[in-house]
Amino acid sequence: MTELPQARRLLKQGEWTGPAAGCVRLGYDERFLRRKRLETEAGDGFLVDLAETTSLDEGCAFELADGRLVEVRAAEEEVVAVTGPILRAAWHIGNRHTPCQIEADRLVIRRDHVLEEMLRGLGLTLEPRTEPFRPEGGAYGHGRTLGHDHGPAQGHGHDHPHVHVHISHKPDEDETPDADPA
Repeated sequence: MTELPQARRLLKQGEWTGPAAGCVRLGYDERFLRRKRLETEAGDGFLVDLAETTSLDEGCAFELADGRLVEVRAAEEEVVAVTGPILRAAWHIGNRHTPCQIEADRLVIRRDHVLEEMLRGLGLTLEPRTEPFRPEGGAYGHGRTLGHDHGPAQGHGHDHPHVHVHISHKPDEDETPDADPA
């Protein structure tokens, strides 16, 4: 048995140039990995062995030990395109921490019959499609939209992952009430 070439380095889009030696097409869930055997479209196998679990963006490339590059592309998936008043839809989708591809005139989410029914109830138009799914990254435009678990110790009484936004505001000098001279 021949040992598989290993990829221990990932190059982001823009960090590499030239033609790639191969291409691997991965679905959204498959583009979140640390160690896995993959196969290029041409059938060449290789082993990904990254230092940590990584969210792969379309256009990045694995660098194999021999210097060859394998480009990552988003595979086609079962999704639904959402059109209509998408600003309101975006709020409801985000409130459920659902990965979402945001475009100028539509939102794209993975198939979910419960979410689809809610969106129809809000008057949106849904079109099932099969196409690559490229949702927005997490906070600051990269990574995944993963929540965090506070657990019952922090008084939430539930343990599903979720995200909290904490906003603090320090008043400007002209907002500070005048001291009472009395």
